[in-house]
Amino acid sequence: MSKRRILLSSPHMGGTETKYVQEAFSTNWIAPLGENVDIFEEQIKEYTGANAACALSSGTGGIHIALDLLKVEQDDIVLCSSLTFVASANPILYHGGKPVFIDSELDSWNMCPKSLEKALKYYKMLGKKPKAVIVVNLYGQSARMDEIDEICSRYGVPIIEDAAESLGAVYKGRMSGTFGRFGIFSFNGNKIITTSGGGMIISNDEMLVERALKKATQCKENATYYQHESVGYNYRLSNVCAGIGRGQMEVLEERIQQKRNIFDKYVEGLGDVDGIEFMPEIEGSYHTRWLSTMLIDPKKLGVRASELIEHLGESNIEARRVWKPLHMQPLFDGSEYFHGEADNAKYLFDHGVCLPSDTKMTEAEINEVISLCRERILAQELFA
Repeated sequence: MSKRRILLSSPHMGGTETKYVQEAFSTNWIAPLGENVDIFEEQIKEYTGANAACALSSGTGGIHIALDLLKVEQDDIVLCSSLTFVASANPILYHGGKPVFIDSELDSWNMCPKSLEKALKYYKMLGKKPKAVIVVNLYGQSARMDEIDEICSRYGVPIIEDAAESLGAVYKGRMSGTFGRFGIFSFNGNKIITTSGGGMIISNDEMLVERALKKATQCKENATYYQHESVGYNYRLSNVCAGIGRGQMEVLEERIQQKRNIFDKYVEGLGDVDGIEFMPEIEGSYHTRWLSTMLIDPKKLGVRASELIEHLGESNIEARRVWKPLHMQPLFDGSEYFHGEADNAKYLFDHGVCLPSDTKMTEAEINEVISLCRERILAQELFA
């Protein structure tokens, strides 16, 4: 057993974060405004090429605000990737909207453009125009945003790009988060960089981000007293947390390279196993490999994904299943789901494994994970 627990993905400080946090304390700017917030937003704008950014307390808050600004109301239809964390769709329910889920492709693991168009055709036939499409970039890889953008443009439906897991990913020369009307990032503790908790909403429409900022600060009007004319939220990021983000942005490229190196070592150590298939990097994309993910074929290996995860857990190693699709979640019972001949999202959930991808892992720890995976597979082969 390892001397310490090998984690899936945990915070990894770069060294300068404490300096910026201390500046927040020394200047007494610990509220949700201040120099750290301003600079962190500028860093994200410069890095992504977006025209405007607003730092928030969570990525979920960003999706909530985006849906608000797109005027999603009771019973409005919002299309959403099914293979994702529940935070992608919960804000639809905040507005009383109706989530409709879209299947994944097997190569990108992200929203299937054909299934998306199938849904848009269906609702056009019914005379019901969806208010938005929430496209999730899963595990550090962009969806096929050029195809999705073209389809959504034809049907006149705006895109919210949930890039919570994909800061730093590139698709056909454009940064993840910059394709939609809004892009949303998460800086939760397990993400590629963190602010402890936090998020960011970006857009090329500066007026939209100004409205997002107003929504995030309780919709206070420009007056000498507290005047409120519309519903707002308390979603602004604190200057203390933004200080962490400033330091983290300084090591983002290093973290991405570390994530990709971890993935490459897994491929080197397990890629020869007939029955293991790693998440592809689709043509024209740059995958950050936020998490190293693979599929287990139980027919070839005699081992299910859940059994391999249990085996790693016995050695104090954290691995997880791929996200359980939202169309399979009790919370969304009765929701519409559009897919092709097969349910790809369910297949990926049934057979997918997220391997430890912590950037503080040593080479010996990565090798231990590989050895234990091979041990479990070999034991099954011997038993068979």
